[in-house]
Amino acid sequence: MKIKQFEDKNLAHYSYAIISEGEMALIDPARNPQPYYDFAKQNDAKITSVIETHPHADFVSSHLEIHNSTDAKIYVSKLLGAEYVHHTFDDGDAIELGGITLKAINTPGHSPDSISILVIDEKGKEHAIFTGDTLFMGDCGRPDLREEAGAITATRAELAKQMFHSLRNKLMTLPDDVLVYPAHGAGSLCGKGLREQNSSTIGAERLSNWSVQDFSEEEFIKELLLDQPFIPKYFPFDVGINKKGADAYAVNISKVLKREPITCQGCANSLNPEIIIIDSRPQAQFKKTHLKNSINLMNDTKFETWLGSIVNPDEEFYLIAENETVLDQLIERSAKIGYEKQIALGFVLNYGNEEMKLFDGTELKTNPEAYTIIDIRNHSEVKNNKIFANAIHIPLHELRERTNEIPFHKPIVVHCAGGYRSAAGSSIIKSKLNGTSQVFDLSETVKHFQP
Repeated sequence: MKIKQFEDKNLAHYSYAIISEGEMALIDPARNPQPYYDFAKQNDAKITSVIETHPHADFVSSHLEIHNSTDAKIYVSKLLGAEYVHHTFDDGDAIELGGITLKAINTPGHSPDSISILVIDEKGKEHAIFTGDTLFMGDCGRPDLREEAGAITATRAELAKQMFHSLRNKLMTLPDDVLVYPAHGAGSLCGKGLREQNSSTIGAERLSNWSVQDFSEEEFIKELLLDQPFIPKYFPFDVGINKKGADAYAVNISKVLKREPITCQGCANSLNPEIIIIDSRPQAQFKKTHLKNSINLMNDTKFETWLGSIVNPDEEFYLIAENETVLDQLIERSAKIGYEKQIALGFVLNYGNEEMKLFDGTELKTNPEAYTIIDIRNHSEVKNNKIFANAIHIPLHELRERTNEIPFHKPIVVHCAGGYRSAAGSSIIKSKLNGTSQVFDLSETVKHFQP
């Protein structure tokens, strides 16, 4: 038996391939199926099964495309309500894969339709458990993503209660030496305190994971619901895509990549002013020159997450990059969350008609009352560390919808925790002002104001 973990660092996503006697099963595959095809070829294996632990909210899965390309069977819980050809996989069901067995365990909590997959090795020993978004390293899955999405919805309190029992009555009954392979690691918004580790054991989690300690049900529910991260706009959208099955990755990408990059001023001036512009260039380039009404969402590890938090599902956008190589990469990254069809045009920019002045923060230190300060950090960040007493708090993922709450009679300073989000936030506010006020990005200078 061979187990291979695939990692997408930008989405903190883990997917898996299991091979036994030339047969290969995939668990929670990412949008681009090519790495799995390559791995199968390298190991002279045939992909026979694709298992989804649940309809994911934070990325688009390639399960349907893999089925269409390889004739592999798709296995999901009957509770998922999948709209593609599939086999149900719930308590008591098993898949024979070469010389090993994959057993389904219903583990609701993150979602009503969540399952975990237990691997029984060639000797009949319980070897590993693939826990999806139920059990993470140091944490468990959040229970608040399925109140309005999926075939079955449930309140966060109901799901938190289910999580309490799934962890204790299903997963923690396994032997201590069973390996634990989750669907996500640190940085994922599917939990609130995931560790950096990419795997663990039941015994290690039993000792160190807060969610399986000696809580009453009521105490656990209260703690699990406390301070969960925000929910990006694209999360319910991706649940719907994964329930239906996504279009082929390569076909969609090729359609977008065939669009010619724009480098000329005349062409750029012909853009539809009603379509949002996402400019991914470094903030120094953006501040020097950019198109009017564009948002500076830089090419960074969290590009997908913030793209899907700022831009609405089904909303068209223009995508600007510093060169064609980066543009191609960002189109592919947009596809990971199902946003590739929304790219009205992707282009490389070599000019602009707007600028943003750099801001060193000196006057802000001596006279903060002279500015309207906008704090765009998340609620938990502000709760734990309020940097400016008079700041107006509007989280970045809500900013486009709430700029009407910002008074414009004074210069505006936007800050986050380190500078990445404030580049986006200051450009969002500037795009709404039409020159009626000055907007400044405190950027990395914010570190000089923190205790």
